[in-house]
Parts: sequence; C-alpha cells; structure tokens
Amino acid sequence: MNRKILEHAGFTVIGIEARTSNAREMTANGIIAKQWARFWGENLSEEIPNRIDSTILAVYSDYASDKDDEYSFLIGARVMPESAVPGGMVTRNILVGRYAVFTSERGPVENVVADVWQKIWAAKQAELGGERAYQADFEVYDERARDPGNAQVDINMGIK
Repeated sequence: MNRKILEHAGFTVIGIEARTSNAREMTANGIIAKQWARFWGENLSEEIPNRIDSTILAVYSDYASDKDDEYSFLIGARVMPESAVPGGMVTRNILVGRYAVFTSERGPVENVVADVWQKIWAAKQAELGGERAYQADFEVYDERARDPGNAQVDINMGIK
C-alpha cells in the first residue's frame, strides 16, 4: 500500500454531519451513503459560503475511541475561517497535524474508497506510517473524482 506522510495546516470545513460507526455502515441502517445522496440530491455544495476551492471533503472526527466505535461523518468543503454556517450545516476545524495519505486506484468511487479503508484497517502500524491519532481523517474528492464511475480519491489519516 503506497502512502506519503504530509504535515497539513489546519483548515475549516462546513457541511452536513451525522454520527455512525463502521458496524452500522455494514448494515441497511448505514448513513454514509444516505448522507452522500442528500448532499448531491439537495445540491448542498452550492449552499456552502466562502469556499476555498471546488474540492469536496468527507471528514471523520469525534471518534468515541477507535475504528470500532462511533464517529462523526461530515460531507462538505473547505471554507474561509469565520464563515457563516447555513442552517442545517455544521463547521469543523481540522487541526494542524501529520497525516498518512493513501491514494486509491481508479474505479467506481464506492469501491475504490472502501478498498483503501479495508487496507488501512488491516495494515500494521509501520505500514501506516505511525499510530493513528483518531482525531480527524478525511477523504479528498477533487477533479480526479468528478466521474464517480472512474474516480481516484486521497484518504488522509491522522497519525501521531
């Protein structure tokens, strides 16, 4: 599994958020696919003010403990700090930190993203580049992900 280690500056994201867990996502009660459908179906990306770019982020944060417990899942965009938050949305500040960045293969977005996460969960700490921080992880959906049938995504996993 190829990875690079980056030091990210902090940034602010505005979007829609819900609580879930990996166990819940393996059932018909999963919320991640429903959040994506709502985000695109209601054209919520257009409601996010002061966007820095056209990239969409999926942020995993507020981990109760680790990958086996609940976390918050947010879909949104980077914005200028202190941006007004539209009704029904939240803001998250992603702190400065070290991240292991894993780039997916090209293919159907739901398959390539799931494949990278499966590899991350199965990997040893040395393969990941360090111990997971469980503060914030995020997926980057930039121009390489414009075609959901042939997408490539970066997964940024916070490490200590």
